[in-house]
Amino acid sequence: MKRVLLIGAIALLAACSKQQPAAHAADAGKGPPPPPYQMRPEFPGGNRMAATSDGKTLFEYHCGYCHLTGGMGTNLLTKQRMAAGEPPEMGLLANRKDLTPDYVKTVVRHGKNAMPPQTKVDLTDPELDAVALYLGKAK
Repeated sequence: MKRVLLIGAIALLAACSKQQPAAHAADAGKGPPPPPYQMRPEFPGGNRMAATSDGKTLFEYHCGYCHLTGGMGTNLLTKQRMAAGEPPEMGLLANRKDLTPDYVKTVVRHGKNAMPPQTKVDLTDPELDAVALYLGKAK
């Protein structure tokens, strides 16, 4: 019986020590991909100090992980809006009609409730201007 266990253990060690296929060797230095909540689309435009992209694209890139469908900010705002008797669609910032550019800029820079303040590194002033115009425009 001991001999059978010993042979089985040796076979198991031999199977585990086999080399990885060549396809996996190329991926060895890359590491695992980031978790989904950290994935972002490629940055729109080029120069972050010049507003080269439209406000909608910048909003989706910088703010979308919280303020698009399924994001924590959208879920919290939806609950607040529904408690106030408004439809759940008003939880999406892009659907809101009561936002002004100045209000958007103030909330972004100073934060509000669960939203932390966003620095000029997170969102440059030209980018914030474009996002504020996009969210604050009359819809």
